Amino acid sequence: MSSQEVEALIVGGGQAGLAMSEHLSEQGVPHLVVERDRIAEKWRSGRWDSLVANGPAWHDRFPGMEFVDVEPDGFASKDQVADYFEAYAEKIAAPVRTGVDVTAVRKKEGEPGFHVETTDGTYDARFVVAATGPFQRPVIPPIVPRDTGPVQLHSSDYRNPRELPEGAVLVVGAGSSGVQIAEELRRAGRRVYLSVGPHDRPPRRYRGEDFCWWLGVLGKWNAETPPQGAAHVTIAVSGARGGSTVDFRELAGIGIDLVGMTSSFENGTLRFADDLGTNIARGDANYLALLDEADAYVARNGLDLPEEPEARELGPDPACVTDPIRELNLAEAGVTSIVWATGFANDYDWLQVDAFDENGKPRHRRGVSTEPGVYFIGLPWLASRGSSFIWGVWHDAKFVADHIAIQRGYLRR
Repeated sequence: MSSQEVEALIVGGGQAGLAMSEHLSEQGVPHLVVERDRIAEKWRSGRWDSLVANGPAWHDRFPGMEFVDVEPDGFASKDQVADYFEAYAEKIAAPVRTGVDVTAVRKKEGEPGFHVETTDGTYDARFVVAATGPFQRPVIPPIVPRDTGPVQLHSSDYRNPRELPEGAVLVVGAGSSGVQIAEELRRAGRRVYLSVGPHDRPPRRYRGEDFCWWLGVLGKWNAETPPQGAAHVTIAVSGARGGSTVDFRELAGIGIDLVGMTSSFENGTLRFADDLGTNIARGDANYLALLDEADAYVARNGLDLPEEPEARELGPDPACVTDPIRELNLAEAGVTSIVWATGFANDYDWLQVDAFDENGKPRHRRGVSTEPGVYFIGLPWLASRGSSFIWGVWHDAKFVADHIAIQRGYLRR
């Protein structure tokens, strides 16, 4: 089969790929988007049934189109988000080819560009944009042997309480996914243990405004590097049931047993680190620090936003924090399922170019790779704190598209 020629090939048809397509079209760069499944497939089949966006609809969208079926302060369901991106692709006439899996990208020998192998044949591309996003390879730490007994699954494979076997559930990881899954399971009548690690805990709303607004006016979305040691700290925030501040004391109050970080397993017993109280205290400090910054901003700018002193009332620590469980025999506790909300790793085996460090992480600056002609988009902290969010990836894509257009100009010389 002869190779098809394309100026720029975008790998991935989710929010990152569509943002790139829009900006490349505006720059007049011929391109093609290839997607192994459907447009925004991760939103449809890579999430649990009840998931909603973590940001309100006025915020978690592209600038060029609003949600038509969600109120601005509401939280779109996963299917509404997927429908939004399908409609957006149609709106911008994105040249998307679905059902195409890219298996290898290699630099051409002695000439510019790349040779791309796919399930749809081969392509010759001058530029390649990796827009596969941050949720590539689910990570389950090798702590509990698979043949131990409980069903083990990653949060990306969890769908609803009915699909888990009867019995108690251990949820490992207390970021947005972990806390929402744990609460859903508890409200479904399950006994739930939630393993809590280090986390940031912003208020859902404060003084009448969503935390997305506060991060914006306080300049935190534009931060170019994470705080020291905080690059991989999870954010405990939720839009579920209309949105509310994640409060681990309240989770304990509805019957969830909080435990520290899951550390080891032996003879049917899990052991937890003695860090539960510390992790919750640091999350509280993060929460209160944001309230302090918000109050200072209101005072400095003379804004008429209602005071909310009750937001600082944290309440006493529950018994599971003051007298934590350090060991848990899974059989005796009736734990039949473990849900690992433990994040993802990169998977760039298909991208066989000199653009990665010794740990397999992309080497780039704002998405511009160290391999000329290769670009990354949609990764956390690609250019700023907002890079992996819907609105953030749109702005990052403009920078990358501008860079491609500049390089095309040089090549025409």
